[in-house]
Amino acid sequence: MQGDFPYHFDGRGRTAGTDEADHIRDLIYQVLFTNPGERVMRPDFGSGLLQLVFAPNSDVLAATTQVLVQSALQRWLGELIMVEGVAVEAIEAALRVTVRYVVRRGGNRVTETFVQGGIP
Repeated sequence: MQGDFPYHFDGRGRTAGTDEADHIRDLIYQVLFTNPGERVMRPDFGSGLLQLVFAPNSDVLAATTQVLVQSALQRWLGELIMVEGVAVEAIEAALRVTVRYVVRRGGNRVTETFVQGGIP
């Protein structure tokens, strides 16, 4: 994924903004794949999801991971979205996270899948 967070360069090399839906998606990506302690001024920011990738698979770990991710999203993005569900899958070297949420402004229901690692 190439994030713009919320700015990026357009095809002409000029700065370009992003729309609200894409910005929210970028914010979710940041929460999911930032480890606590990674940000200097916000050491508790993130979900810790990447630390669990190499833990032994079990039903308990899957349930714990889903609760951990959902609570991190609610904590950091609760004013923007209402999380309805989270599914986390570790497939070989890739981590796939599917998040179902409602955008508070406008009420749009969205399902997004985020992938980290694996073969591009």
